[in-house]
Amino acid sequence: MMEKVIVIGAGLAGSEACWQLAQRGISVELHEMRPGKSTPAHKSAGFAELICSNSLRANNVENAVGLLKEEMRRCGSLILAMADAHAVPAGGALAVDRYAFSDAVTEKIRSHPNITVIEDEVTEIPAQGNVLIASGPLTSDALADHIAARFPEQDYLHFFDAVAPLVTFESIDMDKAWFGSRYNKGTADYINCPMTMEEYDAFWKELCAAKEAQLHGFEDQNVFEGCMPVEVMGRRGHDTLCYGPLKPVGLPDPRTGVEPYAVVQLRKDNADGTIYNLVGFQTHLKWPEQKRVFSMIPALHDARFLRYGVMHRNTYLDSPRLLDRYYRLKSDPRIAFAGQMTGVEGYVESCASGFLVGVELARRLLGKEPIDFPRETAIGALGLYVSNESVAEFQPMNINFGIIPPLDHRVKGKRNKNAELSQRSLAIIEEIREEVLSK
Repeated sequence: MMEKVIVIGAGLAGSEACWQLAQRGISVELHEMRPGKSTPAHKSAGFAELICSNSLRANNVENAVGLLKEEMRRCGSLILAMADAHAVPAGGALAVDRYAFSDAVTEKIRSHPNITVIEDEVTEIPAQGNVLIASGPLTSDALADHIAARFPEQDYLHFFDAVAPLVTFESIDMDKAWFGSRYNKGTADYINCPMTMEEYDAFWKELCAAKEAQLHGFEDQNVFEGCMPVEVMGRRGHDTLCYGPLKPVGLPDPRTGVEPYAVVQLRKDNADGTIYNLVGFQTHLKWPEQKRVFSMIPALHDARFLRYGVMHRNTYLDSPRLLDRYYRLKSDPRIAFAGQMTGVEGYVESCASGFLVGVELARRLLGKEPIDFPRETAIGALGLYVSNESVAEFQPMNINFGIIPPLDHRVKGKRNKNAELSQRSLAIIEEIREEVLSK
């Protein structure tokens, strides 16, 4: 008799995983605590609930999230099929009638003969059987505590997301920056971006005046006590940042031999050195404000931001230490995770993780080999980033072209380059599509 799979959570990731499993003949027991118990972020009892109509973001393949959606479309994603069926005009974005979309997903899941829906709160990981935890960033306290207790030796489960922006290395103006470590101790691991007093003064004024994102109803100012946003630090005094993350001490400019007035340090975020983190720049500013203000740093005047800083309540794992490329727990492969708890940021990315877990778990239960979604595909790149142990200080990540290997030739223009990266990816998807869609 075929083993069943227990899925916890009927968000986008859980719903997608259930569908992929059920379509391949696997019996699924889906546990969803709503409507009996809800969260402050949910307004209905429907599955795959979206906060706003354009939550699925850009639809063109010259955008990484657009590429991810197209890969999933071609591979039989339920979420993308329902989104396309209930799309509303939104220019280049995939926007949906979110109530009709949720109703359609709910009906598909509830009516599938291989899926049994149980409305209850799961407070601990079942001790037996195959389990997929897709309970989302607002996982109930009881289940979150149980997951945390499973890894007592390490701080593997985070309840607060304080993320600094990421930029591509190729977009940093190295004529205005240099590699080096403070006091030349150790290897030159940091990119140092100097600022004169005049440059710093202009930056500081705009930083302090910049508009902040609104807190969600389930958050309050206490969320940020443990990690101060860079704009809050700046408002405490003109030179406060110069004694904190922008401290220039021990960092003389090799071109002048003089310490700048302030130095922004960038730290490598991946082993390839294609992505850099703005050290100490956790922030709650609105994304357009981050682009505007942080681009005032001379070396970042033309920076390409792969991820903007966010600070919000978010339950997520230190996945590189815990999960493999298929989102399975390394120490106990019968348990897998999907959705934002894995450290993928965004609805589409959550859905992609549920898709990959569902496909691969079904194949394993059917005695089939896993499918290799390589780094050249958005699906593969996301799973490989989340499980990449070289990422020392893991923080949630949206899909972006920075985690996809570059082309082996130069292409003029960002849009043209992204288009070629997408063409390469979709060609690979077409090669493996039949295998993916097989039962």
